[in-house]
Amino acid sequence: MCQRYLIALGSNKRHHRHGRPPQVLRAALRAMSDAGLTVEAVAPILASAPLGPSLRRYANSAALVAAELDPKELLGLLKAIEQDFGRRSGGQRWSSRVLDLDLVLWSGGPWSSPGLTIPHAAFRERDFVLIPALGVAARWRDPVTNLSLRHLTARLTRRRPMPR
Repeated sequence: MCQRYLIALGSNKRHHRHGRPPQVLRAALRAMSDAGLTVEAVAPILASAPLGPSLRRYANSAALVAAELDPKELLGLLKAIEQDFGRRSGGQRWSSRVLDLDLVLWSGGPWSSPGLTIPHAAFRERDFVLIPALGVAARWRDPVTNLSLRHLTARLTRRRPMPR
C-alpha cells in the first residue's frame, strides 16, 4: 500500500561533489527519487540559524513523498542516503552535517518502534521544519495534537508581547 510522508531536509556543510548546502538538498531529492520514492512536492529552500554548537547556517526544506514502504523501511532508506552523502552515525549532537533527512509525519498517523517515533519528537518547536512544511503539507495534521501544520506554525511564530 502506498504511503505518503513528510520529510524534513537540512544541510549546513559543503559536499565535495554536490557543492553548497542548497545544492546538497537538491541532490538529496534526486537521490530519493532515484531510490524509488515519488517526490510529490518540494518546499522552497530557506536559510536558518543552527541549533547547538554549529556556527554554520542551515539550508532547510521539506518534501512530500510517496512510497510502498512502512516507516521503518523508509527510515532505513533515508539513513542510507545520508551515508552516501558522507554522514556518519555518532558524533556530536547538532554539529555541522552534510545532510540530515528526518521523517516528520506520515499518512498512517502515529508510529513508534525502536529508533523511530512519528511524529518527530521536536518538530512542533522547530520553525525550520514547520515553515518549509507549510509549502507542501499545510493541511496535514499532527496526530498527537490534531492541529494542522498551519496552526502549529502560527502558534510557534506568532508575536508575543514583551514582559513589563
